[in-house]
Amino acid sequence: MPPILERKTAGLTVRIDRNTCMANAACVKIAPEIFRVDDESICAFVEPATEIERQRLIEACQLCPVDALILLDEDGRTIVP
Repeated sequence: MPPILERKTAGLTVRIDRNTCMANAACVKIAPEIFRVDDESICAFVEPATEIERQRLIEACQLCPVDALILLDEDGRTIVP
């Protein structure tokens, strides 16, 4: 799996930096329809892609203690971290 995963959902772009992730799984607790911990104990996206409320996605990304989740708005501006 590549070190950076990217997906568009809820009008936002979510990036997972798998090299930074420490699998604390706070994102999974808030947004299990988007995030999962894979067999390597690293954050990945749930397949197939599902929808989520924008605010809950933002909250899930904000909870990452090591900033492995990057969230960009429609114009490519960073929302999180």
